[in-house]
Amino acid sequence: MEDDAEELEGTASGQGQRLIADLSGQDLTQRLDRLLADVLPGVSRARLQTLLAEGAVSLDGRPVSSRDRPQSGSYVVLVPPVAPAEPKPEAILLTVLFEDADLIVIDKPAGMAAHPAPGTETGTLVNALLHHCGASLSGIGGVARPGIVHRLDKDTSGVMVAAKSDRAHAGLSALFAAHDIERTYIALTRGAPSPDRGRIETLIGRSSSDRKKMAVLKSGGRNAITDYVVQTRFGLPAKASGAPMAARVACTLQTGRTHQIRVHLASRGAPILGDPTYGSGSPAIPVRTAIAEAGLDRQALHAAVLGFVHPVTGQALRFETAPPADMARLEALLSAI
Repeated sequence: MEDDAEELEGTASGQGQRLIADLSGQDLTQRLDRLLADVLPGVSRARLQTLLAEGAVSLDGRPVSSRDRPQSGSYVVLVPPVAPAEPKPEAILLTVLFEDADLIVIDKPAGMAAHPAPGTETGTLVNALLHHCGASLSGIGGVARPGIVHRLDKDTSGVMVAAKSDRAHAGLSALFAAHDIERTYIALTRGAPSPDRGRIETLIGRSSSDRKKMAVLKSGGRNAITDYVVQTRFGLPAKASGAPMAARVACTLQTGRTHQIRVHLASRGAPILGDPTYGSGSPAIPVRTAIAEAGLDRQALHAAVLGFVHPVTGQALRFETAPPADMARLEALLSAI
């Protein structure tokens, strides 16, 4: 999910992509690779450095390199096609909650990516599904992400569904696109959002200051809606009106944007504990001690509930799992504060 940028023009083909980066009006005292990354949000700075070194960036028909001083004008960036990954089956144990000929529901552990990507080519849910489901998963939804119709962040645990047939893939994809899915997450947060129950509705898109992060935007981005309920408060203040040290919050998604719950809770001053990206500010000392004792090394977020109508049989399905050991231990420790 990328922000729209006026400077970004491109056409894709079997030969790759031809991007136009217009640096008119930009601060030309910066490095060329940085400027190109700013106006081409879909291409990383590291990737642009490689393309510059390979002579794939030109100005007025002449190749340029990272050593050249930026100039006002339209640079052409030729991005070669990315070879689709072909994941291999791996014998990884799965916690299966439901399975039939069309779909499979699993309780994904924290630390498992949904599908292969740069840096996580193996050990993913796709690798495990290819081994577990065998030939039935082949080609469903594409070679790189067979069976995948939605994702959880690598370090978020919880319930996921994958398709085993084309008709299930199409049906599940339609349900997610229409937001006709019940999805509730449990989060342990620093402080608590206020009021205790509410709806967060914002625009979410790529952060202008850090392209690896998402952010609440005043314009652009995509509409994002999260309903939340503060279930438990931990470390209550002496004044009734004060904020607790931490809280357990149930979040129900009405839309499914990248990092939606993490961004929304952080925007309300209650970032998820252990979140390395959006967990700005330091928790109180008792909370930090509890996190260390619990061994939590990820964001304390668990996809607890997934409910939907089976796209083939029409059966109403609903699955609920408890947070795993690290979050359960942390919650117990927070209860003692």
